Amino acid sequence: MQVKVANRLYRMSQKEYKGLLKIASEQVPFGIYAVEKQGYAELMNQKCESATQLKKCTRQLISQGYRVLSNGR
Repeated sequence: MQVKVANRLYRMSQKEYKGLLKIASEQVPFGIYAVEKQGYAELMNQKCESATQLKKCTRQLISQGYRVLSNGR
């Protein structure tokens, strides 16, 4: 699996990726922390101010074909 963190691209196993996701989810209490698409993932640190803003950002990424991983209230 290829994972983009900041401006770098890494190759890692699913198990390593799941561990990285756990850490990433702890860093973003309310917002989007990662997006996935067939064998590719990108870690994000997109913090949102409201539930409406989170939904809007999520819908936009889903329309681009991504699976969105986020934390909400």
